[in-house]
Amino acid sequence: MTTPTILIVEDEESFVEALTVGLNREGFRVEVALDGAAALARFHEVKPDLVLLDLMLPRISGIDVCREIRKTSTVPIIMVTAKSAEIDMVVGLEVGADDYITKPYRMRELVARLRALLRRAAMDAGALPAAAVNSRSLVVGDVSIDSDEHIVTVGGEPVSLPLKEFELLHVLLSNAGRVLPREMLIDRVWGMDYVGDTKTLDVHIKRIRGKIEPDPSKPERIVTIRGLGYKYERSAPSMRS
Repeated sequence: MTTPTILIVEDEESFVEALTVGLNREGFRVEVALDGAAALARFHEVKPDLVLLDLMLPRISGIDVCREIRKTSTVPIIMVTAKSAEIDMVVGLEVGADDYITKPYRMRELVARLRALLRRAAMDAGALPAAAVNSRSLVVGDVSIDSDEHIVTVGGEPVSLPLKEFELLHVLLSNAGRVLPREMLIDRVWGMDYVGDTKTLDVHIKRIRGKIEPDPSKPERIVTIRGLGYKYERSAPSMRS
Protein backbone atom coordinates (compact mmCIF):
# COMPACT_ATOMS: atom_id res chain seq x y z
CA MET A 1 0.00 0.00 0.00
CA THR A 2 1.36 3.44 -0.94
CA THR A 3 2.31 5.70 1.95
CA PRO A 4 -0.01 8.74 1.96
CA THR A 5 1.71 12.11 1.49
CA ILE A 6 0.56 15.01 3.68
CA LEU A 7 1.53 18.55 2.71
CA ILE A 8 1.80 20.63 5.89
CA VAL A 9 1.46 24.35 5.24
CA GLU A 10 2.51 26.11 8.44
CA ASP A 11 4.88 29.00 9.21
CA GLU A 12 5.73 28.06 12.83
CA GLU A 13 8.82 25.91 12.35
CA SER A 14 8.86 24.48 15.89
CA PHE A 15 5.25 23.37 15.43
CA VAL A 16 6.10 21.85 12.03
CA GLU A 17 8.96 19.81 13.52
CA ALA A 18 6.76 18.24 16.19
CA LEU A 19 3.98 17.61 13.70
CA THR A 20 6.34 16.00 11.20
CA VAL A 21 7.70 13.61 13.82
CA GLY A 22 4.21 12.67 14.98
CA LEU A 23 2.83 12.06 11.50
CA ASN A 24 5.90 10.08 10.43
CA ARG A 25 5.32 7.80 13.40
CA GLU A 26 1.72 7.30 12.26
CA GLY A 27 2.89 6.13 8.84
CA PHE A 28 2.54 9.29 6.77
CA ARG A 29 5.07 10.86 4.44
CA VAL A 30 5.32 14.58 5.20
CA GLU A 31 6.15 17.51 2.93
CA VAL A 32 6.33 21.06 4.29
CA ALA A 33 5.73 24.58 3.01
CA LEU A 34 6.34 27.56 5.29
CA ASP A 35 4.27 30.16 3.43
CA GLY A 36 1.40 30.39 0.97
CA ALA A 37 3.48 30.90 -2.16
CA ALA A 38 5.70 27.93 -1.30
CA ALA A 39 2.57 25.88 -0.60
CA LEU A 40 1.27 26.30 -4.14
CA ALA A 41 4.65 25.43 -5.62
CA ARG A 42 5.07 22.34 -3.40
CA PHE A 43 1.51 21.23 -4.09
CA HIS A 44 2.21 20.96 -7.81
CA GLU A 45 5.62 19.35 -7.24
CA VAL A 46 4.71 16.59 -4.79
CA LYS A 47 0.99 16.07 -5.60
CA PRO A 48 0.04 15.27 -1.99
CA ASP A 49 -2.83 13.04 -0.95
CA LEU A 50 -4.02 15.61 1.59
CA VAL A 51 -3.20 19.20 2.55
CA LEU A 52 -3.11 20.39 6.18
CA LEU A 53 -3.40 24.14 5.62
CA ASP A 54 -2.93 26.83 8.25
CA LEU A 55 -5.17 29.85 7.78
CA MET A 56 -2.66 32.54 8.78
CA LEU A 57 0.32 32.41 6.43
CA PRO A 58 2.94 34.85 5.10
CA ARG A 59 2.79 36.04 1.47
CA ILE A 60 -0.45 34.29 0.47
CA SER A 61 -3.20 33.50 3.00
CA GLY A 62 -4.49 30.01 3.63
CA ILE A 63 -7.86 31.08 2.21
CA ASP A 64 -6.26 32.09 -1.09
CA VAL A 65 -4.12 28.94 -1.18
CA CYS A 66 -7.26 26.82 -0.74
CA ARG A 67 -9.06 28.78 -3.44
CA GLU A 68 -6.18 28.29 -5.90
CA ILE A 69 -5.91 24.55 -5.21
CA ARG A 70 -9.65 24.12 -5.74
CA LYS A 71 -9.37 25.55 -9.25
CA THR A 72 -7.60 22.40 -10.41
CA SER A 73 -7.87 19.72 -7.71
CA THR A 74 -10.32 17.99 -5.37
CA VAL A 75 -7.56 16.78 -3.02
CA PRO A 76 -8.78 16.71 0.61
CA ILE A 77 -7.93 19.89 2.54
CA ILE A 78 -8.08 20.36 6.31
CA MET A 79 -7.98 24.01 7.34
CA VAL A 80 -6.21 24.86 10.61
CA THR A 81 -7.68 27.86 12.46
CA ALA A 82 -7.31 29.64 15.79
CA LYS A 83 -9.77 28.47 18.41
CA SER A 84 -11.65 31.79 18.47
CA ALA A 85 -11.74 32.33 14.68
CA GLU A 86 -15.12 30.76 13.84
CA ILE A 87 -15.74 33.20 10.99
CA ASP A 88 -12.42 32.20 9.43
CA MET A 89 -13.40 28.54 9.69
CA VAL A 90 -16.64 29.23 7.83
CA VAL A 91 -14.81 31.16 5.10
CA GLY A 92 -12.30 28.31 4.75
CA LEU A 93 -15.07 25.78 4.23
CA GLU A 94 -16.85 28.06 1.80
CA VAL A 95 -13.80 28.32 -0.48
CA GLY A 96 -13.41 24.55 -0.62
CA ALA A 97 -11.83 23.05 2.51
CA ASP A 98 -13.25 19.64 3.40
CA ASP A 99 -12.83 19.98 7.15
CA TYR A 100 -11.21 22.17 9.77
CA ILE A 101 -9.41 21.73 13.05
CA THR A 102 -8.66 24.36 15.70
CA LYS A 103 -5.39 24.96 17.52
CA PRO A 104 -4.39 23.58 19.90
CA TYR A 105 -5.40 20.08 18.86
CA ARG A 106 -4.37 16.57 19.88
CA MET A 107 -2.37 14.39 17.53
CA ARG A 108 -4.91 11.57 17.94
CA GLU A 109 -7.76 13.82 16.75
CA LEU A 110 -5.73 15.07 13.78
CA VAL A 111 -4.73 11.57 12.69
CA ALA A 112 -8.35 10.40 12.93
CA ARG A 113 -9.45 13.20 10.62
CA LEU A 114 -6.61 12.59 8.19
CA ARG A 115 -7.39 8.90 7.90
CA ALA A 116 -11.14 9.47 7.56
CA LEU A 117 -10.66 11.92 4.69
CA LEU A 118 -8.09 9.72 2.97
CA ARG A 119 -10.43 6.72 3.16
CA ARG A 120 -13.24 8.71 1.63
CA ALA A 121 -10.98 9.99 -1.14
CA ALA A 122 -9.85 6.43 -1.90
CA MET A 123 -13.46 5.24 -2.07
CA ASP A 124 -14.41 8.01 -4.48
CA ALA A 125 -11.38 7.32 -6.66
CA GLY A 126 -12.54 3.71 -7.02
CA ALA A 127 -9.88 2.13 -4.82
CA LEU A 128 -12.64 0.91 -2.49
CA PRO A 129 -16.35 0.25 -3.09
CA ALA A 130 -18.34 3.39 -2.24
CA ALA A 131 -21.63 2.63 -0.57
CA ALA A 132 -22.87 6.21 -0.77
CA VAL A 133 -22.41 6.58 -4.53
CA ASN A 134 -23.83 4.12 -7.04
CA SER A 135 -23.20 3.77 -10.76
CA ARG A 136 -26.40 5.26 -12.18
CA SER A 137 -27.40 8.80 -13.02
CA LEU A 138 -29.97 10.60 -10.89
CA VAL A 139 -32.41 13.22 -12.16
CA VAL A 140 -34.75 15.31 -10.00
CA GLY A 141 -36.45 18.12 -11.88
CA ASP A 142 -33.80 19.91 -13.92
CA VAL A 143 -30.90 18.74 -11.71
CA SER A 144 -28.98 15.65 -12.78
CA ILE A 145 -25.94 13.95 -11.33
CA ASP A 146 -23.81 11.28 -13.00
CA SER A 147 -21.63 9.39 -10.53
CA ASP A 148 -19.54 7.62 -13.16
CA GLU A 149 -18.54 10.82 -14.93
CA HIS A 150 -18.65 13.06 -11.82
CA ILE A 151 -20.90 15.51 -13.70
CA VAL A 152 -23.69 17.68 -12.33
CA THR A 153 -25.98 19.71 -14.55
CA VAL A 154 -28.64 22.26 -13.57
CA GLY A 155 -31.04 23.25 -16.30
CA GLY A 156 -28.76 21.55 -18.81
CA GLU A 157 -25.74 23.60 -17.73
CA PRO A 158 -22.72 21.91 -16.07
CA VAL A 159 -21.98 22.86 -12.48
CA SER A 160 -18.62 22.21 -10.82
CA LEU A 161 -18.78 20.60 -7.37
CA PRO A 162 -15.80 19.56 -5.23
CA LEU A 163 -15.80 16.01 -3.90
CA LYS A 164 -17.73 16.47 -0.65
CA GLU A 165 -20.35 18.72 -2.25
CA PHE A 166 -20.83 16.12 -4.99
CA GLU A 167 -21.28 13.30 -2.46
CA LEU A 168 -23.68 15.34 -0.36
CA LEU A 169 -25.84 16.31 -3.33
CA HIS A 170 -25.89 12.68 -4.46
CA VAL A 171 -27.22 11.54 -1.08
CA LEU A 172 -29.86 14.29 -1.09
CA LEU A 173 -31.03 13.52 -4.64
CA SER A 174 -31.05 9.77 -3.93
CA ASN A 175 -33.49 10.46 -1.11
CA ALA A 176 -35.52 13.29 -2.66
CA GLY A 177 -38.71 13.93 -0.68
CA ARG A 178 -37.32 12.39 2.51
CA VAL A 179 -36.08 14.27 5.59
CA LEU A 180 -32.46 13.27 6.22
CA PRO A 181 -31.17 13.78 9.76
CA ARG A 182 -27.96 15.75 10.09
CA GLU A 183 -26.19 12.82 11.74
CA MET A 184 -27.09 10.51 8.86
CA LEU A 185 -25.77 12.97 6.27
CA ILE A 186 -22.50 13.34 8.15
CA ASP A 187 -22.12 9.57 8.47
CA ARG A 188 -22.79 9.01 4.76
CA VAL A 189 -20.52 11.76 3.45
CA TRP A 190 -17.77 12.14 6.06
CA GLY A 191 -17.91 8.65 7.57
CA MET A 192 -19.04 7.27 10.93
CA ASP A 193 -15.63 8.01 12.42
CA TYR A 194 -15.87 11.74 11.67
CA VAL A 195 -14.81 13.70 14.76
CA GLY A 196 -15.65 17.28 13.72
CA ASP A 197 -18.85 19.24 14.37
CA THR A 198 -21.96 19.80 12.25
CA LYS A 199 -20.97 23.28 11.04
CA THR A 200 -19.05 21.56 8.26
CA LEU A 201 -22.31 20.08 6.96
CA ASP A 202 -24.11 23.42 7.12
CA VAL A 203 -21.40 25.22 5.15
CA HIS A 204 -21.37 22.52 2.46
CA ILE A 205 -25.17 22.80 2.15
CA LYS A 206 -24.80 26.56 1.77
CA ARG A 207 -22.22 26.12 -0.99
CA ILE A 208 -24.41 23.65 -2.89
CA ARG A 209 -27.42 25.97 -2.59
CA GLY A 210 -25.33 28.75 -4.12
CA LYS A 211 -24.82 26.60 -7.21
CA ILE A 212 -28.21 24.94 -7.73
CA GLU A 213 -30.87 27.18 -6.19
CA PRO A 214 -32.66 29.84 -8.30
CA ASP A 215 -32.40 32.11 -5.22
CA PRO A 216 -29.89 30.77 -2.65
CA SER A 217 -31.18 33.22 -0.01
CA LYS A 218 -34.59 31.52 -0.25
CA PRO A 219 -33.80 27.84 -0.88
CA GLU A 220 -36.57 25.79 -2.46
CA ARG A 221 -34.61 22.70 -3.53
CA ILE A 222 -32.63 21.88 -0.38
CA VAL A 223 -34.82 22.94 2.53
CA THR A 224 -33.95 22.99 6.22
CA ILE A 225 -36.18 20.95 8.51
CA ARG A 226 -35.61 22.62 11.87
CA GLY A 227 -34.45 20.31 14.61
CA LEU A 228 -33.98 17.40 12.20
CA GLY A 229 -31.88 17.99 9.10
CA TYR A 230 -32.41 18.66 5.39
CA LYS A 231 -34.74 17.55 2.60
CA TYR A 232 -34.42 17.79 -1.18
CA GLU A 233 -37.83 18.75 -2.56
CA ARG A 234 -39.11 16.62 -5.43
CA SER A 235 -41.20 19.52 -6.74
CA ALA A 236 -38.41 22.10 -6.61
CA PRO A 237 -38.64 24.88 -9.23
CA SER A 238 -36.35 24.97 -12.26
CA MET A 239 -33.63 27.56 -12.69
CA ARG A 240 -35.59 29.11 -15.55
CA SER A 241 -39.01 29.22 -13.86
